[in-house]
Amino acid sequence: SYTAWSSKMALSLLSPGRDYTCFFLFRNMKFNKHLSSSRRKQRKRHFTAPSSVRRKLMSAPLSKELRQKYNCRSIPIRKDDEVTVTRGHNKGQQPGKVIQVYRKKWVIHVDRITREKANGGSVYIGIHPSKVEVTKLKMDKDRKKILDRKTKAKLSDKTKGKHKQEDIKPMET
Repeated sequence: SYTAWSSKMALSLLSPGRDYTCFFLFRNMKFNKHLSSSRRKQRKRHFTAPSSVRRKLMSAPLSKELRQKYNCRSIPIRKDDEVTVTRGHNKGQQPGKVIQVYRKKWVIHVDRITREKANGGSVYIGIHPSKVEVTKLKMDKDRKKILDRKTKAKLSDKTKGKHKQEDIKPMET
């Protein structure tokens, strides 16, 4: 879907007596015709995403210690992870455990982060996962497999495209 108009086509659309210095329309070439770059469609896909896709979109960054340990920047959040809030009114409190990942509302509920209702009851405050930092992971075999896969991919990217001096052969004349 790459389009470049010729100058003859462009001139046929112009009104006479006007000065048009540059009237060539070029549209950027798309690499994948099955993906849309439309803001409207992207927003629709985001807000109507199924739970399996929301899981991935609701990822949280890891703390610096975990980032060093697992060689991974972020991971999809899950119940029983320990997190600290990094943005908003509840920023800087001690770490709390994730009680619920509420995918339908795009939020997580953390213990000890509540507010009082008018009738005296307390409710959890919904926090977006991007606004927290994971300080302790709930580890199981599936989580371990995800972290191993991400580490392996990251390490292979570092060596990708690198050439050593001994690998380069001298040119034959």
